[in-house]
Parts: sequence; C-alpha cells; structure tokens
Amino acid sequence: MSESRDAARTPVSEAEPPEASETQNREASRAEEASAARSSESSGAGGAEAAAGVPAGEGPIVVSPSVYRRLTSGVPGFAMAMLSCLVVVGFVLLVTPRRNPNAIPQADYHGDLNGLVAIAPFTVQAPQGLDPKWYPTSSRLSGRANGPIGWHLGYYTPGKQYAALEESNERPDGSDGFVARMTSQGKPDGSLQVAGAAWDKTLRKDKNQRSLVRRLPGVTLVVTGTASYEELATLAGSLRPQPKASPGKSETPR
Repeated sequence: MSESRDAARTPVSEAEPPEASETQNREASRAEEASAARSSESSGAGGAEAAAGVPAGEGPIVVSPSVYRRLTSGVPGFAMAMLSCLVVVGFVLLVTPRRNPNAIPQADYHGDLNGLVAIAPFTVQAPQGLDPKWYPTSSRLSGRANGPIGWHLGYYTPGKQYAALEESNERPDGSDGFVARMTSQGKPDGSLQVAGAAWDKTLRKDKNQRSLVRRLPGVTLVVTGTASYEELATLAGSLRPQPKASPGKSETPR
C-alpha cells in the first residue's frame, strides 16, 4: 500500500503547475517579439546606409574645418584659376607681334655684288637709283673656278610682278646657251631703246614671260620676268658699271 501511494504521488510532484507554464510561455513570446524588433531595426538601418552609399556599421566622416573649406570651395577656386589663365593667354596673344602674310621677304644682295665685283673677269652691272617700291627678294652667285660665273638678282616690282637681272660671262647663244635658258626659249619680239642702248625683246606667251637681252663685251645681261616691258626697261635703265674696289675699300651702290 505504501509503495502504491508513493507511486501515485510521484507524477503530481514532477508536473508543473498550470500558472507557471503560462508565465513561461508569455516570457518566451515577449523575448521573441523583442528579438524580431531588434532585427527589423538593424535591417532598416543597414538598408538606409546602403541606399546612401555609406558602408554598414560606419558613421559620417568627420573632417577638419580647413579640409571642409577646401572641399566646398574647390569649384569656384578652379573656375577663378582658369579665368586667370585665360586672361594671361589673351594678354600674351594681344601683345605678340603677328606675321603679316602679305609681307614681302627682302634680300640683301650687297654681299653677293661685292663678291662678284671682286672675282668677275668682266665689268659687273648692278642696279642703282631704283624706287624703294622695288623690293629685292632673291640674290645668288653661281659658277665654278676657272669657269663662267653668274649673278641672279630678283625683284618684286611696283606693279606686283616679278623681274630679275641675270648676268653672266657664259656662252650666250645656242639652244642651251645662257640667253635661251634665261628667257625660257623666248621668241624674238622686236627691240627696245633703253637709256640710249638697244635691248632685244623676247616673249614666252605660255609662261607670261618677257625679256630684254643685251650683249656686252665679255658679259651678257638678261632682264626678265612677268613684269611689263616698261618695268623691265626701268630695271635695265638702272644698271650701272661697278668699278673694281681698291684694296681696303668696298663700294656698294645704293
């Protein structure tokens, strides 16, 4: 009998009272709700940080006032710097001399003339007294030792054409002679009196080239170019013989 009663009492003592079970259930439910709320808050904060481009778990970056001023004033400062550079560049362009595309390049032929006078075996002829509107544009000597020598002197004329003096002691005649080459095989076109001297005229129509030719003892003169016969005559009429310079002296026509 005693064992039966003990057996009957054992389940009663091990079973929990109904009130305690309900209390535990309520506490567990509240713990789950609190955990869910914390998880929702954490998820919402992480989503906001991700949307703002800020890594999760990091707060705003704090910078010093000087760095903040540099960051916020960068664009205006850059604009002012660029404006200053443009002002400087504009000033430089304004004061820099510009090349005149219509300027005529001029050549100083006096060195070639002095050299020719010194070595030529003939009396050299050179222009003197031309109007300043005659611009010398080219000058060159040609020839070789113990052979014929020549001088080319080119001009830009007042009529905006080209005229040149070709002077040499080379053989003048023949199909490959000095006159034929300088006149571009020009055809005879009469003669012209210039300052009391007779000059032969030649014409090469397809090249618009006119020439005046004069043969002197030991030298041939050809005045040629696209200039008119009148301008060619002006150049031919300005030619004057150049005497040999005395030792230590150099005479140059003006």
